[in-house]
Parts: sequence; structure tokens; C-alpha cells
Amino acid sequence: MTKRCGWCGQEEIYIRYHDSEWGVPERDSRALWEKLILDGFQAGLSWLTILKKRDAFRRAFDGFDPHKVAAYDKADIERLLADKRIVRHRGKIEAAIGNARAWQEIEARQGFDQFLWKYVDGRPLQTNFASEAEVPAQTPLSVMVSKDLKSAGFRFCGPTITYAFMEAIGLVNDHVTGCHRHAEVQRL
Repeated sequence: MTKRCGWCGQEEIYIRYHDSEWGVPERDSRALWEKLILDGFQAGLSWLTILKKRDAFRRAFDGFDPHKVAAYDKADIERLLADKRIVRHRGKIEAAIGNARAWQEIEARQGFDQFLWKYVDGRPLQTNFASEAEVPAQTPLSVMVSKDLKSAGFRFCGPTITYAFMEAIGLVNDHVTGCHRHAEVQRL
């Protein structure tokens, strides 16, 4: 039997996400922005809820093209608030639009990927937690990244959301050591 991090449970969509995406170093600026936005929408909800709605989010937000989202106006906000396929939270929707604008500024200045990966000198941090109880909800680094994102104009990116984001995009490898993905992701 394949051993996995316990958080992914038994649902096939969660297992696929765990086995193929979570913790894999992501270096595409647009994909990084999408993941940060989805983590922001997760606030107060389960990741499984967001994962099940991810395709609907992609359709609703023009494929998470930050240039298109940055141009959204009040009509787009109302359209999104009426879309029952996604999480309809005005603050999160407005934050996604503002975050697209903040992303554009960082992308133009240095690249969003470079902005994020500089915190770990371009190499994922490798942890060796034996159990999920050892994995922190946030770290001093996630506090710093969160602060810098907020200074750049991002919202819905507190230290806990930021740490979950850092795990998801592979800035840190938090697969527990007994998980079959720990060593695989470590080699990436």
C-alpha cells in the first residue's frame, strides 16, 4: 500500500493532487499567482472544497490570466458573485482582482517567480517531519513572505495562507518522511 501524507484522505481528486502537484517546485509566474489566489479563496474553507471547484474558478477567472483579471470591473465582480460554481465572497473576489494588479507590478519589475524563489535562494527547503503534527501552520519565513506580499499590495495572504501556498508550490517540501512523495519531491 502506498503511504501518503494523511491530510489527502481517500478522495481520488485529493490523492491525485497530492501525488502529482503538491510540493512540486512551481516556477511559472502565472501558475504561482493562480495558486496564491486559490489559497486565498480557501481561507475559512477546506482545500478539498477549492480543489473540487478549481476548474470552475479557472473558467470564471479567464484561466487565471492575471492581465485579464487585473482589468476586471464592477460588472465582473457582480458576474463572479452570481457564479454558483465558485466561492462567492466579495472580499476574496475583490482581493483576487487587486492581487492581479499587484502581480503585474512584481512581474514587470523582477518576475513573480523570482520574487518568491529568492526567499529560498532558488532551492526548495527540505524538511524531515515524521508526522503531520510536527508540520507548522506558519514559520518565520512565511511571516516574512506574507509581509512582503502585503507590502506589494496583496490581500488574503496571511502567514498561515502563505505557508500553505509555500508548501503547495514546493518552496518547502513538507511531505512527511513516510510519504512516498517525500524523497521524490526532494529530488526535483
